[in-house]
Amino acid sequence: MPHYDAIFLGTGHNALVAQAYLARCGLSTLALDRASAPGGGLRTLENPRLPGFTHHPHSFFHRAITQMPWFRDLELDRHGVRYVQPELNVALLLRDGRALEWWTDLERTAASFAAFSPRDASALRRWTEEFRPIVEHLLIPESQCPPLEPSRRRALLERSALGRRLLAVSALSPLEFVTREFEHDAVRAGLLFFNGLREVDLRQPGFGHAIPALLASPAKAQMCVGGSGNLARGLVADVAEHGGEIRCGVELRRIILHHGRAAGIELATGEILTADTVVSGLNPQQTFLDLLPAEFTPPELRARAARFNYNLLAPLFALNVALAEPPRWSAAARRPELARAFMTIVGLERFGQFHDIVAAHERGEIPATVAWGACPSIFDPTQAPPGKHTAFLWEKLPYSLRGDARHWDAERDAHGRRLLAHWTQFAPNLESAVLDSFSSSPLDTERTLPNMRGGDLLVGSFAHGQIGWNRPFAGAGNYRTPVPGLYLCGGSTHPGGNVTGLCGYNAARVIASDTAKPRWWHPPDLEAAWASLPG
Repeated sequence: MPHYDAIFLGTGHNALVAQAYLARCGLSTLALDRASAPGGGLRTLENPRLPGFTHHPHSFFHRAITQMPWFRDLELDRHGVRYVQPELNVALLLRDGRALEWWTDLERTAASFAAFSPRDASALRRWTEEFRPIVEHLLIPESQCPPLEPSRRRALLERSALGRRLLAVSALSPLEFVTREFEHDAVRAGLLFFNGLREVDLRQPGFGHAIPALLASPAKAQMCVGGSGNLARGLVADVAEHGGEIRCGVELRRIILHHGRAAGIELATGEILTADTVVSGLNPQQTFLDLLPAEFTPPELRARAARFNYNLLAPLFALNVALAEPPRWSAAARRPELARAFMTIVGLERFGQFHDIVAAHERGEIPATVAWGACPSIFDPTQAPPGKHTAFLWEKLPYSLRGDARHWDAERDAHGRRLLAHWTQFAPNLESAVLDSFSSSPLDTERTLPNMRGGDLLVGSFAHGQIGWNRPFAGAGNYRTPVPGLYLCGGSTHPGGNVTGLCGYNAARVIASDTAKPRWWHPPDLEAAWASLPG
């Protein structure tokens, strides 16, 4: 019977990061996944009808990956993982031909804001400068450490001027922050979309800091050269180099318990694999309800897992296209730099659209189109044949369409055609440039990646107290679970979903400590860092 020091459930990027760290600690490790290839949402697909065109169904825009500690520690550049960060990082294209632009250079961004509102340009500079030390000294260290108990966190923050400022701004919702600090309708809408809607509920108090924090971040959106799948391949290469094993195409039946302790995995085939430690990169329902035997699991633990909530606004509809030429934006006639804009947002014109979008999701209906996307081959020609291009447009749409997610099977292709028509209004050449296209719905996301329940790419809401110490729920918020020997490392843990790798990075630290393995890396000491800040 094969035995391992640690068995990982799932091969999403967080699980791969944690496995790579522990394999370098000398632990014998095995990762198991039902998918045919490791990486979870890090998938780069080749067009089956037009070879040479690559597509990104789930994950493309990555933020500050090259500045993550695990990117450096695991030497991913040595494994061929490279990123680019285009200068014109984001452009919101308006129907009247104007564009609101976010550049990697603050002054160029401010100049774009000033064309809409000089007051808003001043607010942008002020908040960016004010939040830079908050990001550097508070938020980045917090994301790279296991979470603090809430009362301890508040007590430490209240001891420093930076901490008190963070607490004050955080008390707002993103909607309140933008309404209070910015005046122009398009600026408000752009800030909320780029820095809010894709990640948190804009109505949620406690997240007022999200927008200034992202504006002040030292890095903007990046893309992985060769496609997001290359990041997964780099992580897999490091795991293998240090003796770790990965098995895909296997179905899990249950977590084996021995005297109340997680002791291994039984596969659907009946094969038994034993381990000293089991680390789940899966969501709470999969881990605690589907895989833990009910008769040996405390009812309260099952109840807490069952109550874990997912994001109403996170499900994604994607339209992927192969092109004879890149999108030619009408707005580029006035502003030629838009031809090399990285992320483009179309359909967003006014602040009030957010209320319409939320209301439509709550009803299970498709709202008026607001979408964003990119043409990767502009920045990485390897993603399409010579002279050709690949592009995509994404839209947040409800999972339960008209009350039932199965309606997407009949609706998907028709909505893909509507989305292409919307795109063509801003880039008329697409009417003749499209060589091939295909769409995927929120239901398709869940079918491909069951971890993303309800099509939630963030693997869990940040509302309902599901943050920090209480993510996914009280009693399992520091990567340890109430079941001895069972740990969590996926996006349903702190600091949350998106491609950051920090859930796996932090989990590896906790597991290494609990298994008495010396750390070969040097993570920050959050309490010491915060305690040393001037009052």
